[in-house]
Amino acid sequence: MKAMVIEKFGGPEVFVEREVETPEPAAGQVRIKVVASSVNPIETKIRSGLVKAGPDMPAILNGDVAGIVDKVGPGVTAFNEGDEVFGCAGGTKGWPGALADFMVADARLLAKRTPSMALPLAECAALPLVFLTAWAALVERADIQAGEHVLIHAGTGGVGHAAIQIAKHLGARVATTVSTPEKAELAGKLGADDIIFYRDESVDAYKQRLTDGRGFSLVFDTVGKENLDRAIEATAISGRLCSINTRSTHDLGLMHAKGLTLHVIFRSIPLLHGIGMDDQPRLLAAMSEMLEQGALRPLLDEKRFSFAHVADAHRRLESGLTVGKILLQR
Repeated sequence: MKAMVIEKFGGPEVFVEREVETPEPAAGQVRIKVVASSVNPIETKIRSGLVKAGPDMPAILNGDVAGIVDKVGPGVTAFNEGDEVFGCAGGTKGWPGALADFMVADARLLAKRTPSMALPLAECAALPLVFLTAWAALVERADIQAGEHVLIHAGTGGVGHAAIQIAKHLGARVATTVSTPEKAELAGKLGADDIIFYRDESVDAYKQRLTDGRGFSLVFDTVGKENLDRAIEATAISGRLCSINTRSTHDLGLMHAKGLTLHVIFRSIPLLHGIGMDDQPRLLAAMSEMLEQGALRPLLDEKRFSFAHVADAHRRLESGLTVGKILLQR
């Protein structure tokens, strides 16, 4: 089969097309004829060598996948040949990813696209990693409550746009940070109640405007680096702070003074370590339920790319111009 692989770490130009052996599903696995994938920041970090979590070289990247079950391995009862499926199921150590004609995946990491889901199969590939990340942060770790006023940073980013929809679905009041009026409009359509133009308004100012200076009981930092400091400042005393990017050094003095709880979310752990694999069907069921109810949709970047042009997709993501998710179609 054809696959886009990397044979060394580096910039986007390291992607090359190669003929590789078509994989066979083992017990508990299915083989997927890949229709689409999407690009996440973790893939740029694996490609560059910043995160040593990729498959062996030549490495086939990308966890998000949507496609059609082509072959079913022994012991699999949840799926049949011809089923349309989607999930986040590879692209890390021991698990080749979706940038190929076919991908083998553990059946526990896949959801079935049902007739009641209005979203086209290809677009389902934009949701798994960002939804599972946001759900793990807001629901599994922070125990978000109906009526709670939460702050989600970067509301039109990949994880941020999924987080807004989850929080609204669960009855929270959502504030989010954006950089432009266009992004503010998109965030409002996703369900955000309060818009913060972070370039124009200080943390103290929006805390006063939206929370009478108390801060938010739950803050979700999807940006990292210096934004984590702003997130700490925005969190109320005894509040919960979630972050998906903590590969940086910070003074936690203010966090200590407030008695905050920090939850670090790294969604590759199930694939990397086999921990929590049996929990994945429950999380995927939550995503499927929201899709069936029309409560979840991907925010797609205006630029789409073929697998052969995945290097350009990485350049687009790293440019900072992306809104939502970049879709890749085979």
